[in-house]
Amino acid sequence: GFPAETHHVTTSDGYILEMHRIPHGRGADSGAKRPVVFLMHGLMGASNNYIGLGPDDSLAYNLADEGFDVWMGNARGNYNSRRHITLDPDHIIQKFSFFDFTFEEIAIIDLPTMMDYALEYTGNQQLYYVGHSQGGTVFLILMSMKPEYNKKIASAHLMAGVGYMKYFPDGQLKTAARFVDTIYSLSKSLGIVELYPELLMPSSFNGYRIADYCTGDPNQKDLCELYGIDHILRTDSSPVTMMPAGASLKQAAHYGQNIRDKIFRRYDLGYVKNLVNYGSLKPPSYDLSQISSDVTMHYSLNDNLLDERDVLDMAADMPNTKVRKVARESFEHVDYIVAPDAKELVTDYIIEAIKNTPIA
Repeated sequence: GFPAETHHVTTSDGYILEMHRIPHGRGADSGAKRPVVFLMHGLMGASNNYIGLGPDDSLAYNLADEGFDVWMGNARGNYNSRRHITLDPDHIIQKFSFFDFTFEEIAIIDLPTMMDYALEYTGNQQLYYVGHSQGGTVFLILMSMKPEYNKKIASAHLMAGVGYMKYFPDGQLKTAARFVDTIYSLSKSLGIVELYPELLMPSSFNGYRIADYCTGDPNQKDLCELYGIDHILRTDSSPVTMMPAGASLKQAAHYGQNIRDKIFRRYDLGYVKNLVNYGSLKPPSYDLSQISSDVTMHYSLNDNLLDERDVLDMAADMPNTKVRKVARESFEHVDYIVAPDAKELVTDYIIEAIKNTPIA
């Protein structure tokens, strides 16, 4: 079998993040130094997204067998990283502070903290990055807001990496996004700050869809409808590896604002707070021209969360980026991690590309 390790790292703002490592493949020598590949999951995902297809077809296992040292991150707030040095996510008051983050904090705090740990632990200067969905979003934000991190990336592969929203495809989510600030305020006033709180999740769903439990309470499934959760999860086709791992509601709200405003920018706090925090009435956009590292953006035509035109626009704004369309027309947003043919359509290409990209 594969060796497995668990590592913990604490962020500057007190979150305790868990990483999972497969240091080498089956039957390989454990001593040799190997190049690091860092895998980052999407919204409501976790590190297990990259092992869900089993030892022969999953990206993480395939990379390990091909000679890489594989590290899988977990963003703050998912069930592996639902810990903090002072805040209790289950406390009736403290949970508001614990879950007061969007994907920007994951991007500029969690991601560099985890990547720096993996590099230091293994004695490497650079790593290869693979991110799915929000795992692409956070890469784009980190590399644009802290461009000094570009030099730590040998190459990056973003699988349906969500960024620009000008042509966002999903109609139901676009409708929900028009009311995002109201929905978010309403939810907070009901004490809901977390998507899929694990404590409240039933052991079996007894006729309910996973999507109806987005707040942990099926009585509030109309809220789940508003969030368009079923459109993000596509629960009908999702196997158990896609069980939602939890996230902050504010992460979803940040996406909602960007969908509504057809843009990729920082969280909108309202005019007054924007002025205080950003020095402008509107939040600044993320500047993708700062992303100098070698990036490949993988996309598909049947993705309900990412339009081909937005992918091409992002690639045009990034100096060192190419795009790759997945060959199967019907390939969906979650298929990168759940489809049996993801290996032949995506994974094999990524591994070959990484092997042919030397570390500087």
